[in-house]
Amino acid sequence: MPSSKTGRGAARRRFWLAMSGFVMALALLPFSFRVERRLETAVHIKGGESEKVDQELAERFQSAYARRVVLVISGIPNPDSAEGADALSFLTNSLRSVPGVAGAISSLDWPDPMFTGNTGGALIIVGLDPHDETVESLVPELRAKADSMEGQLRSQYPNIKLEITGETPINFDLRKVSSDDVRHAEERAMPVTLLLLLLAFGSLVAALLPLGVGVLSISMAMGACALLAHYLHLSILVQNLATMLGLGLGIDYALLMVSRFREALAEGCDPGCAADIAAEQAGRTLIVSAATVAIGFSALLTVPISELRSIGIAGLLVTVLSVMLCTFILPWLLGLLGHRINAARLPLPFKRFKTEDSLCAASERWARWAGIVTRRPWIALLVAGIPLLVFASQARKISVGLPDHDSLPAAAQSVKALRTLQRMGRSGIVQSLRVVLQLPPQSPPLSPQGWLAVSRLTEHFQSDPRAEEVLSLPTLTGMADTADGVNESPEPIRKGLLSSDGQATLIELLPKASLTPSELMRWVREVRSSDVPAITGVPGAVLRVGGIPALNADYDSVVKERLPKVVVGVVLGSLLALLIGLRSLFAAVKAVLLNLLSVGASFGALVLVFQQGHGSRLLGLDGPTGRIFPIVPILAFAIVFGLSMDYEVFLVARVLEERRRGLSERSAVIEGLARTARLITSAAAIMIAVFIAFTIGSFLVVQMLGFTLAVAVFIDATVVRMIVGPALLQLAGDWNWWPFGLYGAPVTSEKELAP
Repeated sequence: MPSSKTGRGAARRRFWLAMSGFVMALALLPFSFRVERRLETAVHIKGGESEKVDQELAERFQSAYARRVVLVISGIPNPDSAEGADALSFLTNSLRSVPGVAGAISSLDWPDPMFTGNTGGALIIVGLDPHDETVESLVPELRAKADSMEGQLRSQYPNIKLEITGETPINFDLRKVSSDDVRHAEERAMPVTLLLLLLAFGSLVAALLPLGVGVLSISMAMGACALLAHYLHLSILVQNLATMLGLGLGIDYALLMVSRFREALAEGCDPGCAADIAAEQAGRTLIVSAATVAIGFSALLTVPISELRSIGIAGLLVTVLSVMLCTFILPWLLGLLGHRINAARLPLPFKRFKTEDSLCAASERWARWAGIVTRRPWIALLVAGIPLLVFASQARKISVGLPDHDSLPAAAQSVKALRTLQRMGRSGIVQSLRVVLQLPPQSPPLSPQGWLAVSRLTEHFQSDPRAEEVLSLPTLTGMADTADGVNESPEPIRKGLLSSDGQATLIELLPKASLTPSELMRWVREVRSSDVPAITGVPGAVLRVGGIPALNADYDSVVKERLPKVVVGVVLGSLLALLIGLRSLFAAVKAVLLNLLSVGASFGALVLVFQQGHGSRLLGLDGPTGRIFPIVPILAFAIVFGLSMDYEVFLVARVLEERRRGLSERSAVIEGLARTARLITSAAAIMIAVFIAFTIGSFLVVQMLGFTLAVAVFIDATVVRMIVGPALLQLAGDWNWWPFGLYGAPVTSEKELAP
């Protein structure tokens, strides 16, 4: 028992640590309410060709239509008729008056088939110039204008319908869907999480502490992200991932701390001493565990994609803040509460849960289970390991790419408009390939040699069966032999197709509506790899490809290139952290191998359910996706590897603690499992509930990720940690702790426990 002086010193230390934690929380919380406006839906790929093309169109071409939306019009007469032309003229002129609109083009300005649908209807291409605002800030104003115009024309055309779509409106709607998904997931997860905590602790006070830590870590992480968004591109996925991980990690870590505190109280310690024991024993475990989680997120920072870097930053923030709250604020609160931690006990139906017991208290049932596993370790390994290996073998079939399955939220306004555009056969305007052709200084596009080169490349693209239409300077003149007729074409279109320095030209490839995302990416790669000098007849001619399909292709290529490096970095980093934390080579290597098994099995389940469609209807899908989003494997690996390590550290650290107290290997495994099994299964149940809450959302990519994480945690907390892990610990014996795990521990002399 510590002396009063030591007790007063410890109390002061707890107080000042808690105050510093509260100050940080108060500083960050106000910013969390503004985080949604700071996050971006656009994807940035550092050094990506598609992003360079977008920047070139805006700056070098000074195109009014570098950033654009499409107004989809249905329910008006044919634009070729006088009545239809009047309606179209009214709509076009009205749009040009909207602040932030750089231009509006319809069939009145350019009699091209792309402005009218195959099944009727018409469209207007609207160029955007938001000046100092974000381009997405114009979407609400454009929608309000569309509603106003629709109302003005309703009496004349009862069936009129005006819809806005394009990359910018879709991104705007994805932001809203993401925010709604987070809110709904929290509404689903919070009650279930509280119920599971009540069942675990049997006390309302004890249950509310971990929940409070989880919620506070989310809010603080959001506040920190809002500040960082001034300097970094942070993705809207931060909302989903920070909430998902904050509830999971924050509650997990607090669960361990509260459990160790109650265990110390039950052993007769006073509240201050119990708080110090919890901070020391559980805190050490938390730091080792959090280090492995942080390593996974740190690996994402090496990938030059804004989405993955954003998630890496958010994950690091949630992890660090969760540990800070658990080690700074929670011990002080526990010391204040003392035995009141068991207040507000559950009613009679739950009396079988003893509120005085800790989750870390030894359980006779789990001790008996551990005895069975350690008595026949080889049988346990075969029974549990073979099904896991079968599941993991399915991971070899994973096909990474954009799913052919419709992955956009169907209820979003811009997605409905895109579907209308697809029925009109004009969705290629949104999914176009923007090809910038750079010619040598001696052969500019409007020179005879340059014009011939652009015409040859245009004809090359027109001959491709995937192209619905090709827009270029030659097509403006009806593929004339010379550039003489260019000046007679509409000025806004001409300026958009020719760079301001006259050395480069834009060729837009409008794909057929039937092409899938994977086919569009394949087309992008073929265009980029084409022999441009041979096609154009001009040595030194080069091209660059932008647009949404090009961005998707860049994304896919970067992820496939970086995934092996991320895997190696996470594995080696986790191994190093475990070696330092456990001081044992075998325990560290075993933990890494078991984690790889958990990850492989969860990827196998992902392939079976999403890619192949077995049981996918239970998740609201109408069939197999065919492919897995490129972001899911790299992100899931980085997160799952860290989360799975949590339970390995909880178990192994407790077994090592028992060994250092003098127990034999089998007795230590039995005692360690008996004391951590309830904690691990309770923490895993909470984390699975949180992940499932996100699996039910509207984002297919978040559904895939939530499912993979839920399956991984379930497999890890049951089969791996309750059977495979203890069996391997028993088989390895003292080799578990070689070389320095048992340094300074007493020599084992007592008899093994025989439950």
